[in-house]
Amino acid sequence: MPILLKSPWLAALLLNTVLVAIAFLLPKKLLTPMGYLHAWVLGVLVWGTLQWQGYSVVMFYFLVGSSVTKIGMAQKEAAGIAEGRGGLRGPENVWGSALVGTLCAIATLIWPNLTPLFALGYVASFSTKLSDTTASEVGKAYGQRTFLITTLQPVPRGTEGAVSLEGTLAGAAASAIIAALAWAIGMITPWGVLWCIVAAFIATNFESVIGATVQEKFTWLTNEVVNIINTLIGAGVAIALGFWLI
Repeated sequence: MPILLKSPWLAALLLNTVLVAIAFLLPKKLLTPMGYLHAWVLGVLVWGTLQWQGYSVVMFYFLVGSSVTKIGMAQKEAAGIAEGRGGLRGPENVWGSALVGTLCAIATLIWPNLTPLFALGYVASFSTKLSDTTASEVGKAYGQRTFLITTLQPVPRGTEGAVSLEGTLAGAAASAIIAALAWAIGMITPWGVLWCIVAAFIATNFESVIGATVQEKFTWLTNEVVNIINTLIGAGVAIALGFWLI
């Protein structure tokens, strides 16, 4: 045990092996089998670099994000706009959501003097993704009126690039909650909470623009690739704000 306490990497290996084994054996699944394997790799990297604080943020995102996809599932399935596989996440979903955050975590090892900025980018990436997921799922389930972000013309729920008031407000609240968690455990400052909310709002709306304009024109521009772009913008905006304004 003392060795584990002194080595975050050994602790990361043990903790994630136990948690993934438990999750895999539970009857109610949140990931596909390969999804669990990739989540194990993600968890080891995050705990090894940012310890329990960084792990708490990604676990909060994963649990809340998975729950959000279940909101209004009956309505979304009836309308044909529900997530595939009943909401189960695979490796592509894991890295589409977490690649940028993981790179920020690894960067803290390469440039330790910039750890506060990369930690901010890490939190902002998950704040952005949770905002996007929440806005999309709430909007598809409960959006009374949905509009194409580029023209503000009414469109059916689930349309790429569509936004709704209900989804936008829910997304903003989600980004604020996960950023506040990160502040409460000492990862970011109160200003960092604000930067995460602003960054998430900008990035989420930019993703809607991508969906409304170019996503269907390029086969390689999958939802996972767009998610990486989305979280990269969120992390980049937050880092820029943190660098120039603090």
